Amino acid sequence: MGNSNFDRFGVMLDNSRNAVMNVVSVKKYIDLLSDLGCDFLMLYTEDTYEVNGRPYFGHHRGKYSKEELKELDAYAKSKGVELCPCIQTLAHLNAIMRWPEFGALADWGDILCAGDENVYKLIEDIFSTLDECFTSRTVNIGMDEAESIGLGRYLREHGLENRMDILVRHLKRVAEIAAKYGFKLLMWGDMFYKLTGGPEDKAAFDKTLSESIPENVNLIYWDYYSTEKEHYDSRILNYRKLREDVWFAGGLWTWSGFTPHLSYALRATEAALRSCIEHKVRNVFMTVWGDNGGETSRFSIIPALFAACEFSKGNFDMVDIKSAFEKKFGIGFDDFMLLELPDTPNTDNGSINNPEKYMLYSDPFMGNLDSLVKGDEGERYLKCAEKLEKLTHGNDYSHVFDVVYKLAKVIAIKYDLGVRTRELYLKKDVKGLTGIISVYDELLLKIDDFYNALEKWWMIENKPHGFDVQDIRIGGLIKRIKHCRNRLLLYVEGRIDRIEELEDPVLHPFCGDVNDKGSVCYNSWGYSCTCNVL
Repeated sequence: MGNSNFDRFGVMLDNSRNAVMNVVSVKKYIDLLSDLGCDFLMLYTEDTYEVNGRPYFGHHRGKYSKEELKELDAYAKSKGVELCPCIQTLAHLNAIMRWPEFGALADWGDILCAGDENVYKLIEDIFSTLDECFTSRTVNIGMDEAESIGLGRYLREHGLENRMDILVRHLKRVAEIAAKYGFKLLMWGDMFYKLTGGPEDKAAFDKTLSESIPENVNLIYWDYYSTEKEHYDSRILNYRKLREDVWFAGGLWTWSGFTPHLSYALRATEAALRSCIEHKVRNVFMTVWGDNGGETSRFSIIPALFAACEFSKGNFDMVDIKSAFEKKFGIGFDDFMLLELPDTPNTDNGSINNPEKYMLYSDPFMGNLDSLVKGDEGERYLKCAEKLEKLTHGNDYSHVFDVVYKLAKVIAIKYDLGVRTRELYLKKDVKGLTGIISVYDELLLKIDDFYNALEKWWMIENKPHGFDVQDIRIGGLIKRIKHCRNRLLLYVEGRIDRIEELEDPVLHPFCGDVNDKGSVCYNSWGYSCTCNVL
């Protein structure tokens, strides 16, 4: 299909961080992309797809069967969309390492051991499966963020070697296997920069490195972290020292909690696509990642996706874009943007903040993140919830809005609950503590409402696998709040004489000034809920 500026323009959907989109939802996304003029869809699947002869690959992870992949491939083709497999052939394979069959293939952590012939047998099985299931002859083989390559089992067995040489040899073996099936490869390009020790806009390369990259491999420059066009300009030019036909992958920011970061995605995408158009990058896609649990709906970024599609055609007029959006979707552009919880700490500094996640899980007694609380946040989330309520019914995405609406109601209560509890305790205000017990009771009811909305959304969009993680996290949160509530009751009734956790000092979570109240991006569930060992 293409458009006036790009040969391919589309999206990559993450299906590896617990939330694996069901076939119905992927088809809806294909319909959406086709309607917006996109012609390309990557399915990012680390281990969430069937592999010939490997029953433990993606076991209990909601993996796509070969039949499902063939069905999706045919459906995409009927809609003029190329369905491209996006896999991993080096790192990001932590989920399979629990099984001894694959743990034995590891170099270090989630990284496969280059040079191990059993690794290449696995990769052969992978490509034989992809050959059966996809008509596209383009495969994204991953190989990103493998900084520890050659430093684990490889080091013990072979000694210290130049890690760029290890990477290139491994890439050549993968490319040889892929070529047997007629595949051309894409590879995230960051490792070539990381192993030189230089930044992506200044790293220097020996000419032989470019020549050593197999002919059937193109590199992807991925970058979601700047709103300045010049940032992308310099890196595109430097990537072209390795491959002239560099691809670009931007980001629509769905991977930092329960809400998208739409405003930042719009600014970053505009800057990136202006640069891509100027430098005549021919192939571009936007990533929709799901880090740390896949908690954000992939449909929540429709405003940013719609704008990106318009940007790709050279239309950067936001007034025109907003008007066209409302005509197409029947929802105001700015109304849809409420999913990012504007006018709350989520959007305070115009960057990426996710207090709707870390303050949801922050322990009310431990208070790991309580030093960040200013005191007015609850009222701000409540006002945002009031705006969201009108969108929780009567539209195609009501279930998506309902999750964020009910989460905002939870955060409105919980944001400063730990701070208030600690202040009352340290003042020995038994009457105040007696009153705050009812707030814990109200909070539990709001969390139950949020959980029910989250479960409904998940089961509409995703396979049921992976929701066990949400059960564990939210179930643990509920149990912990009940425990704290009951300890408070024991204290005010005089049955215990102290609550030791509330006597610990409140320190800044990042070892900074305790008076620094800036919002942050803190996406790890485990780090938010406790300092103890999970």
